[in-house]
Amino acid sequence: MSTMDLPVRVYRLTAQTLVKLGKPHLAWLAADRAMNAAAGDPYRTGLAAISLTQALRALRRGRLATTAALTAVHQLDLTPSRAFLPDEPGLTGTLLLEAALAAATHRDATTARDLTEHAAHLAGAHDERHHDREGSAFGPTAVELARALTATRLGNHHHAVTIHRRVVATPGWQLLPAEHRAAHLIDIAHTHLDLGDPAAAGRALIAADHIAPAEVRTRPAARAALTAILRDGQASADTTRLATVIGLTDQGQIHPRPIAP
Repeated sequence: MSTMDLPVRVYRLTAQTLVKLGKPHLAWLAADRAMNAAAGDPYRTGLAAISLTQALRALRRGRLATTAALTAVHQLDLTPSRAFLPDEPGLTGTLLLEAALAAATHRDATTARDLTEHAAHLAGAHDERHHDREGSAFGPTAVELARALTATRLGNHHHAVTIHRRVVATPGWQLLPAEHRAAHLIDIAHTHLDLGDPAAAGRALIAADHIAPAEVRTRPAARAALTAILRDGQASADTTRLATVIGLTDQGQIHPRPIAP
């Protein structure tokens, strides 16, 4: 890693962490610093744009997030000898998926679908066993998980769960970084809750905790899902145990819903 890469990496990691901790405004600030540190270099700008897009999505600024990601893709497209850029086509593919998720945030189903298909075309020739220098893992499995999350954002929760169940049964699922798998399971837990299935949501969170405990035990999104399950009043013993470990059951705000006689 060059000394020019280091500031971009630090700001990116800061932005990603702040998004996970539910601090999107601070994440936006850190991602903006990463963009400035990239100094117009297409590769570093592309990396910074991933974090910027994620922060903007967390702020529900879907159109701006889509523009940020696609602008970075355009810069990569204009780069001479782009085939020699580090981590290509994974960087472009990841940016396309981020743009698709951003489009789904503002209910642009057509753009979300088109961008996902473009990413899928790139993924077909990409070895998903290769993790790039920044720890991501672009490939067919990442594309399918993005399809599931996009479906959720567009309100098609049943389709999202169908995709999820298919993907986790494939070898590619195990090749993804642990934190990516756990983050997806937290997202799908919310999808199960939207479908009125707290038991499935609980199983997803327990699976995520087995894979990457820090993702579940520190992220507000996971705590919110656990709180919703507990309030349903029919949490499994394992789910209740996880909530106890996190400290939710010691907080006075949890009031299980009474079970009808």
